[in-house]
Formats: sequence, C-alpha cells, structure tokens
Amino acid sequence: MQFPDARILLFCRTPQPGKVKTRLIPALGSEAASQLYTRLLRHAVQTVLDAHLCPLEIWVTPDAKHPFFSEWAELDSVELFVQSGADLGMRMYNATMDARMRAQSVVLIGGDCPLMSAGYLESALTKLQRGYDAVVGPAEDGGYVLLGLRQCHLTLFEQINWGAETVCEETCRRLDDLHWRWSLLEELWDIDRPEDLDRLAGVPQLSGLVSN
Repeated sequence: MQFPDARILLFCRTPQPGKVKTRLIPALGSEAASQLYTRLLRHAVQTVLDAHLCPLEIWVTPDAKHPFFSEWAELDSVELFVQSGADLGMRMYNATMDARMRAQSVVLIGGDCPLMSAGYLESALTKLQRGYDAVVGPAEDGGYVLLGLRQCHLTLFEQINWGAETVCEETCRRLDDLHWRWSLLEELWDIDRPEDLDRLAGVPQLSGLVSN
C-alpha cells in the first residue's frame, strides 16, 4: 500500500428502506432508493479497495450488523466500526480521533459521490503526506465529499448546519481561523436529489448504478 500510515474512513448508514436517500424516495420509492444507496456504497468500497492506497475503515450508523457489510468484514484491509455521537459532526469527530490512534492522517468520505476516483483519493493522501494539515474536496451543493486531516480539532465539526449550502465555506473559514496549511481539491457532485439521477445515467461508466 502506498500510504500504510493513513486510513480512509467511509461514512455510511445501514441501507434500510425509508432510512437512506430519503430525498430520492419521491422519484424512486423507498425500496429502490435503498437499493441505489447500496450500489453506490459498493462502488465506493470497491474504488478504495482497488486503489490499494491505505486501509479502509467503514463507519456505520446505526449498526453494522446488516448483511450488506458481512462481505467486507472478513477482508484484512477493511475494518468495521459503529459511529457514535449526537449528530453527524460529532460522529465524524469521534471517528477521526479514534482512527488517528492507528494512523498519521485520515481521509473522510461518504458513499454517494460516484465520481470520486483513486486519483482523487491519492491526491488528498499525497498532500497530507507532504505536510498539509487538511484537504477539502468540495461538493457542488455546498457541502464537501472529502475531508482529509493530519490533525484534528473540534471546531471543524461542532455547530455546523450539515444540511446547508455553506458547509464547505464554513469549514474552510474555520481552517483559516486555525491557521492550518490546507488545500482545496476539484469540486465534485454527489447523488442526493432526483435531478442527480439523470446526471448519473449520463455518465457511461456509471450509468449501471442507476438500474443494476
């Protein structure tokens, strides 16, 4: 592995119908939305495993006992963990602090950005290895699809409205306030809204995720 002292943390939810991709339910129905979420997660996991960059940690809420996760649990390069914390920010903070006991740097990602490639992940890990304190991968909707950290501070995770269009902007402002050396990656889009489905179908190498 190219970065054995790093960890990629994949944040996800147990793929239960009606509990995941809820904004897609009006267009797809709860069962199909859950199936799409499962395909997106599998695509994300496989992208990380095929890249052979560093070990992968899958952080699940509310639990990791769903059969979907059993196929990854036996792999040496994958560990499963259950998220803890009152909101997404605290769950990310707690996972980051936990993972940094095993790694010099961590990269947090979600499972719903199908354009996140091995090269994108490698770019983030390389910047961290070269001394950047943080790396941010902005999302088109104003959030972020990746947050890489060589150190951790609670201010990056507390009192943030995670559903707002200002998440990435606010995170970058807080990085400036910390006087950290940080870098911004290319902006990507993720799958959250019904209009994103047409966009996904329009990418030939990813179109199978919509219907497989």
